[in-house]
Amino acid sequence: MFASVSGLQVSVQTEDLVEGGQNGYARKLPGRMEWPNIVLSRGLIQSDNLFDWFSKTSGEGFAAAGNKLKRCTGAITAIGSDGSRMRSWNLTGCFPVRWKGPDFNVTSSDAISEELEIAHEGFRSSTQA
Repeated sequence: MFASVSGLQVSVQTEDLVEGGQNGYARKLPGRMEWPNIVLSRGLIQSDNLFDWFSKTSGEGFAAAGNKLKRCTGAITAIGSDGSRMRSWNLTGCFPVRWKGPDFNVTSSDAISEELEIAHEGFRSSTQA
């Protein structure tokens, strides 16, 4: 479970179509969809699974897999205060692009945490229980 998730958004690029003889405006047309990376953050736990997954996408881990990127699917699910599922966003084509470990500062009372940033190819929203 993650304490925070950011970057769950999508936008559509637009392209201008300039028509001959029409100088007052350019017609806007929808273009490609843009899916920003998603950042997952949680308190540090006794598991290396996030770092291990990240390690498989670059360097020696990537080479050990025959230089083949394994994309995954995943879901981000919002849970209500009563524990019921409110909504899910099902992601496709996911792979980690950044892992950030904890900052250590003896003068801070903040809990130590880790972050994982993932790239993806899009998501669908679902309210099905």
